[in-house]
Amino acid sequence: MKTGYHTNMITIAFTGGGTAGHIYPGLAVAQELKNRLKGRDLRIFWIGSNVGMDRKLVEEAGIEFFGIPSGKLRRYFSLKTVPDFFRVIAGFFAAVKILKKEKARLLFSKGGYVSVPPCAAAAAVGIRVFTHESDYSPGLATKINARFARKTAGKIFCAYKDTLSFLNAADKRIALACGNPVRSQFRGADSGKGLEFLKLPPGRRILLVLGGSQGAAQINNLVRETIASLTRHYTVVHQHGAGNPQEIPASEHYRPYPFIGAEMPHVLAAAELVLGRSGAGTIWECAALGKPMLLVPLSGAGTRGDQVENARFFQAAGAALVMTGDGVTAQALAENIQNLAEDAEKRAAMATASDKIGREDAAAFIAGEIEAEFAEKFANGQEGEK
Repeated sequence: MKTGYHTNMITIAFTGGGTAGHIYPGLAVAQELKNRLKGRDLRIFWIGSNVGMDRKLVEEAGIEFFGIPSGKLRRYFSLKTVPDFFRVIAGFFAAVKILKKEKARLLFSKGGYVSVPPCAAAAAVGIRVFTHESDYSPGLATKINARFARKTAGKIFCAYKDTLSFLNAADKRIALACGNPVRSQFRGADSGKGLEFLKLPPGRRILLVLGGSQGAAQINNLVRETIASLTRHYTVVHQHGAGNPQEIPASEHYRPYPFIGAEMPHVLAAAELVLGRSGAGTIWECAALGKPMLLVPLSGAGTRGDQVENARFFQAAGAALVMTGDGVTAQALAENIQNLAEDAEKRAAMATASDKIGREDAAAFIAGEIEAEFAEKFANGQEGEK
């Protein structure tokens, strides 16, 4: 553990996790903050789950990581509810200890069940809480964390303006709509590097299929059933998930990958069309590069419907086509892809609508709000030992 931090250093804690979608947007804000405060005494660390992918993703980004016990928040009872409750309590006390010892001045939360104990801990020790909601409607973690933001005179950031209507009057007073944070690697992506990684020649038309970092069985099955049709128009680049091996052999026009890591921004830049779920992080990364999308949101039992809401927003804006419910069939997928492949004007209109959404730079906006918080303290001579 690092030592020797002096009292005038700006120390900011980040939290969030459980999925990459709750980590990557936070990393985007952290990187933007580092860029803005370059040359200043800034230290950023992350509080996340002591199991799962959190540590790996955060440390790969060069950020110090502290693991705490975490338990999933549920709206229903299961056999895991009781042990998870005690993990949440243990996580709270662990977060209190970390925040006090590391002298954090502010906590930024990107959500997910992992974030609740650190936000509660920050409120308990008098540290301001800033929290961001990625989805169209607030999840349970955000609803809880909003209380801590309100208690500490913090702020609530929302990706969509419409999300503000879901908040109560007190929360609305500290809420701002700003879009979803997207890592700078996407905004500066190079399609040429994507083609080079894929070993494809310039001008090749690419359909990028994304089921998330863990893959999506439904989308994988649809691709398998329609591959002959899809490859008549496109080279299909398919991220299918490490635990979901594909039965389709790789070929000149079908490129399967369990997971595309650092090269993903460039591969996305090279794509003409994207087929995938509608997790908040993925669709905003697509929008940052102005990509038209065909979305198959996760729906039904086991989900609160957030992906459907996200997808409908992009559909209403003209940036995506959406397949849901009984409309999710191999025939419908093949027809939608064929229609889009043969209609350059439609794709261009969707790309323009997508680009319009993606121009909102939430990472810069949130980093600016955090920077302003410390600028005010410096101006008043309040920064220093607590």
